Amino acid sequence: MLEHKTHTLADQVFERLEEDILSGKFSRGEILIETELCEKLGVSRTPVREALRRLQQEHLVEEHGKGLKVLGIATEDLEDIMEIRLRLEGLAAARAAERITDEELNELSETLDLQEFYLTKQQANHIKGMDSKFHELIYKFSGSLVIYDTLLPLHKKVQRYRQKSVESSNRAVLSVEEHRKIYNALAARDPKAAEEAILNHTKNAKKHIGGE
Repeated sequence: MLEHKTHTLADQVFERLEEDILSGKFSRGEILIETELCEKLGVSRTPVREALRRLQQEHLVEEHGKGLKVLGIATEDLEDIMEIRLRLEGLAAARAAERITDEELNELSETLDLQEFYLTKQQANHIKGMDSKFHELIYKFSGSLVIYDTLLPLHKKVQRYRQKSVESSNRAVLSVEEHRKIYNALAARDPKAAEEAILNHTKNAKKHIGGE
């Protein structure tokens, strides 16, 4: 089981700003002012400054005059992100199939059941949330911190494009069906089938994003 780090106030601010950037709430080219963010979030300058520093390290913002310019994820970055995911997602699923416990399978099953429930209700935000959790759990159950720390940020970085996918009813239905195949392969403790199922899912996601 992977250990999760305690969330500090700076972590919370970072995650809030990262979410706003990746979801498109802050548009590409928008200038972020430290004092304005402090007022908006109701926190002191120290956690905001730390969060902005981390956003710079993630190449989501860059220095620009008296503030930081939002870079976000450019369309041209998607190809590299999806290519890396194609190379690593299969490894994560295969590793998870080899070591997953019954308790972990139950957690994954509950997440998938919720995704299917929200699909019937056509609640895109909840569908996306369960999609993110499904993938995060597989990375976690791989037992590798390196895999987890590499794939989780990449999955987050295509958030804006994934939102479009879940808002497309056809793709959302297919995505859930693909998740079910991944789950079945993991439940069978079949590394090869798990690898093939998640690679097929990632390839289809890549095609859908490319068609946006």
